[in-house]
Amino acid sequence: MKTFLPAVARSISVILCLGGPFGVIPAPLAAQSEAQSEAQSETQSQIEVAEFPYVTLRNRTGSDDPAEFYAGERSDPKAGRCRVEELDLGVLAPLAGVAPNFLREELLRVQAIEEAPTGAILDQLEATAGAQGPALYVHGYYISFEKGCRRAALLQQNADLEGRLLWFSWPSDGAAAYYTHDEVDLYWSLPDLADTIIELHERFGPGEVAVMGHSLGARGVVLALAEVANRHPDIRLGQVVLLAPDMDFGIFERILPRIRPIAENLTIYVTSGDRPLALSAQVHGYPRLGEAGNPVSRLTGVEVIDLSDLPSEGPTGHLYHIYSQIVGADLSRLLRSGEGASERPDLVAQSKNLWRLRPEKRE
Repeated sequence: MKTFLPAVARSISVILCLGGPFGVIPAPLAAQSEAQSEAQSETQSQIEVAEFPYVTLRNRTGSDDPAEFYAGERSDPKAGRCRVEELDLGVLAPLAGVAPNFLREELLRVQAIEEAPTGAILDQLEATAGAQGPALYVHGYYISFEKGCRRAALLQQNADLEGRLLWFSWPSDGAAAYYTHDEVDLYWSLPDLADTIIELHERFGPGEVAVMGHSLGARGVVLALAEVANRHPDIRLGQVVLLAPDMDFGIFERILPRIRPIAENLTIYVTSGDRPLALSAQVHGYPRLGEAGNPVSRLTGVEVIDLSDLPSEGPTGHLYHIYSQIVGADLSRLLRSGEGASERPDLVAQSKNLWRLRPEKRE
């Protein structure tokens, strides 16, 4: 019952948002075109149930509620699988089909957490990832385990990573006021993140491991890769993707020569109007790597994708990797086919290493 009630509360909030300021309910599905209905049905079926493996450094709470299984304190490494499903809204289900992407997150709940030895989890990952190889994902600040599970499920769907995604969950407190506390916990987690990257490389081989980080998690990826490069300079990873990276641009520029040789390709997604990064820049006093407008021509061997021409798909402009289907499609081509920016559609070159994502309007 504890799991169900918060989910119901979230769903009510979604319904109120869908109603708009005057309580207007969207037109019923019968009034929509057949193509729209089919597209919405397909999207819903893709996220009804999602399951993926994780590695975490969080403490167990002792609760049987899957949404409260882990908390935000530091602990020894653990592994398992997270199962996420859509909340059954019953007669209100048609409203979910017309909900904005950023509200669909609130219709998900963590249904089960199943711990297992790390070796067994990675064995399963080898079986499901196949020739594509794994994609390690590191979340950002203000992420509880429960919220992180839901967002990892959305990323798995949006970027077409089913069977490949491995979620690394460091002990973020999941509280907006604890930014500096989260920074310290991220730094504390770096050795284990580096160990995880090295172990994946040993299992899957050169060029087969993709590593992604979002926001503060992208900073963690960069710093962990610097440690990996120092310990094992002969390692060769596949795609390294930094999404809205909350990192000092100048610090990244200094570290880049150390990590660039160990990655097949390094891609950074940036945008203007990213409110959390703008606030972080004010707090730290220096531009963030994920903000548009930095002198990226100085970043040798890096492909920068500017998303400023896209709608924000959310109130903060910071979560495009899970909310924007356009970004998801670009990520999929990058991570599934290994296509460089010059090969992917809808990317318009601005300079030798900067592209803007401008999808053409199609009938």
